[in-house]
Amino acid sequence: MEVRVERVRLRVAASAHDALRHLAEDRDPFALIGDWAGGGAILGSEPIARMTSLDELDRLPDALGGGRLASITRAGSGSGSGLGGGWFGWLGYGAGALVDRFPVQPPRPKPLDTLGMSFYDHVLRLDADGAWWFEALVTAPRREVLRRRRHELESRLSKAAPRRPWHVGEFAARAPGTRGHVAAVEAALESIRAGEIFQANICMRLEADARGSSAEAFATAAERLEPPRAAFVARGEATLLSLSPELFLRRTGRDVETAPIKGTVRRDGPPTLASEIAARDSLTGSSKANAENVMIVDLMRNDLGRVCETGSISAELPPVAEPHPGVWHLVSRVRGRLRPDVGDHELVAASFPPGSVTGAPKLQAIEVIARLEPVGREAYTGAIGFATPRGLELSVAIRTFERRGDRTWIGCGGGIVADSEPVAELAEALDKARPLVAALGSRIASRDETAASGAAGRRASPLRPGRVPRPDPDLGLLETISVESSEPVRLGQHLGRLERSLRELRAAPLAGGLADRVRAAAREVPDGRGRIRLIARPHDGDVALEVHPHASGGPAPADAILEPCLLPGGLGPHKWADRRFLEPFVAAGTEPVWLDLDGAVLEAGSANVWILERGRLVTPPADGRILPGVTRGSLLAAGELDVRIEPFDLRRLRAAEAVVLTSAVRLARAAAIGGPPTEAARELATHFRALARGQATSGRHAGRSS
Repeated sequence: MEVRVERVRLRVAASAHDALRHLAEDRDPFALIGDWAGGGAILGSEPIARMTSLDELDRLPDALGGGRLASITRAGSGSGSGLGGGWFGWLGYGAGALVDRFPVQPPRPKPLDTLGMSFYDHVLRLDADGAWWFEALVTAPRREVLRRRRHELESRLSKAAPRRPWHVGEFAARAPGTRGHVAAVEAALESIRAGEIFQANICMRLEADARGSSAEAFATAAERLEPPRAAFVARGEATLLSLSPELFLRRTGRDVETAPIKGTVRRDGPPTLASEIAARDSLTGSSKANAENVMIVDLMRNDLGRVCETGSISAELPPVAEPHPGVWHLVSRVRGRLRPDVGDHELVAASFPPGSVTGAPKLQAIEVIARLEPVGREAYTGAIGFATPRGLELSVAIRTFERRGDRTWIGCGGGIVADSEPVAELAEALDKARPLVAALGSRIASRDETAASGAAGRRASPLRPGRVPRPDPDLGLLETISVESSEPVRLGQHLGRLERSLRELRAAPLAGGLADRVRAAAREVPDGRGRIRLIARPHDGDVALEVHPHASGGPAPADAILEPCLLPGGLGPHKWADRRFLEPFVAAGTEPVWLDLDGAVLEAGSANVWILERGRLVTPPADGRILPGVTRGSLLAAGELDVRIEPFDLRRLRAAEAVVLTSAVRLARAAAIGGPPTEAARELATHFRALARGQATSGRHAGRSS
């Protein structure tokens, strides 16, 4: 199929931000504004395909014949410098798993697509001289559609841009909060001192409520800050609002360039010539900042060296100090010439994720990041941009707001080296985020600002992060349902939780008829007592059933010996089918109790945790770090227990009058650290089991329509 690059000048005079406002209600709109492709803006909507594998960076979609993208660079008369169209969007940080060894990530509360790129066979282009163009990759079947589309867009851009309401609430650090970030930096320093790494980029997440138009919020912030690589990308219910200053990769012909940013100082107050010179000189004279920069430049030289011609790599030294909103940065440039056999897929695979947001050595730094950060990265610290017939250009996805549903968040952090100071690193992370949050008309919660001044500087937990392998989400989700008298107990609650998890993980919905399958399996359980395990595959929603007789009932469950273990972010609110992380504890006859970086007790390996202190029960909040257990929920909903839902630490757990674990099959067990449980714990566990069995009996047939 012949594909021609065609471009037509439009008789319009809209701003780039107003052009986005016109496209905001289309399907999957995007806008790249600033230095992209020589300056100006590139906008589009209504893509014809979505990326499903990274090697598609080099190919046209099947709708355009599936040939090589680069093969049409000079197709068509009058193509000039037009892009025509191509792949636009984001590559999430997790795309690193598609190109190299990559650890399982921490919990992802609001997952976004890892491959967030779509193919647009037409775009709007505002060139550096202020002229608007309609550019398209034209095929015979699409020629008339594109002609009508051009006229429609020209008509839209000739009118006043619609303004839509939006609101963003106050941003606050997601648990384990600023205290947890300080602890993560301290742990990273331990890895540096142990010789495991030289540098790691440790990040935290600030979150807020969001309503209304993401496009309007982006246009407002981008107009105020004018970052060099502003980007708005919408894909289904997910949107990115990126105000990034950093170039990850630019390929033009066989020439490739990267411009890593590493090294930061704060810009205080209204800028004056003297204050700006002082900040710049402080940065260029900082041994820490220069050490960070040199390590990442070397890393990027190495990455490009994997795909460039021998001897073609060069780096600009010393780095240049550049002013950005709220901060000064050190910026370097590394250039090379690709080998003739290398395409964009190979270039990205050799360089991803960007070295400036991982560390050195890169693979080991990525391991440390996965071990220490409490929440998985989405598009943040991945890349945003395009691959077109003209070339490839990607920014580093920093200074980037992400939104899904009514929640928006922004990641912030910095490179940790041997002489980093944890509280200063927290302050630097917030310095980077503060002007961006302000550009949205919001602010960072005062408790987080106070923490940056030094209140967070005490060690959060006496434990080191363990080497507990996180469960692999690709192995699916698990539900374990008790069977009593040949009936599944709390079936509706279990299936409801499974459905919520699949929805949150953007997975396939449950196959129909599952409740009937479970009831039929329960009727086949010998003696009518046991448990049924459901393992749901996230890709297609299919569920496998395993029947295990005689797993419930009988004598009271054995007491639990608790083994405290630090697991940043915990396991999250989903129950994973991959239970390999429990094997070392089972072998040792213990039950892990997870602690987060802020010192909070989260949950046990397969149960929720309750303590009794001064005659009153306490259980941790279901704040996204723990599984909201079915038995826990039933006991709370019954209203028969005097319970405070609040965080507590290991000290309170050790000092409690009683510790009890609750789960769906064992119902309740007495527990303790380093010795036998108290008699009060055994009595409380017995009481919990009686309550849970009574509620199960009264509500056994509930949820039959689930």
